[in-house]
Amino acid sequence: MVLAGAAVLLLAVGLVALMVVRPSAASPSAKAALSAPAEESADAGFARDMAIHHQQAVEMSFIVRDRTEDEDVRRLAYDIINTQANQRGMMLGWLEMWGLPKSSAKPPMAWMGHTVEPTGDGSLMPGMATDAELEALEAAEGEAAEVLFLRLMTVHHRAGVDMARAGAEAAGTDVIRNLAQGMVSGQQSEIGLMADMLKARGAKP
Repeated sequence: MVLAGAAVLLLAVGLVALMVVRPSAASPSAKAALSAPAEESADAGFARDMAIHHQQAVEMSFIVRDRTEDEDVRRLAYDIINTQANQRGMMLGWLEMWGLPKSSAKPPMAWMGHTVEPTGDGSLMPGMATDAELEALEAAEGEAAEVLFLRLMTVHHRAGVDMARAGAEAAGTDVIRNLAQGMVSGQQSEIGLMADMLKARGAKP
């Protein structure tokens, strides 16, 4: 009787385990797989391009963080690093979950209805800093680094807002639409903040 009871118990545990491990049709991962956008969709294109755009913003923020002691600039840099690195991870994660490649052979921004031709200066998309501008930022110190960073990031954010607006309008998934709308709000706020910071330093955007 004990052995029989144990066998029944083990069978029940095994069935429960299978129910837990096996994704149901209602699980988030199953829903995502069923509703995955196409490889050429605006959702996939936005995720790929904005991930690249964000990566440079994070890079510039790390650079200025080490070249100034100003707490306001360092705080802004930390905010951009944390926010955009997190958003970049989300977008790359969604591409992975959708079973889509994280890069495309097509030129950047093709999903927006227009393409960006390579300029050869390191700027891959509108708003992105050139190699020369990044080198100048790395060479600058103190207030000079602060002003250059704020100017470069303002241009970067303006282009990012334009791309995010396009992504929010064209997206077929709620996750991309909501993220893009959040980017518009967040980066517009930071553009205003950076304008005030430049003004305080006697500089123009």
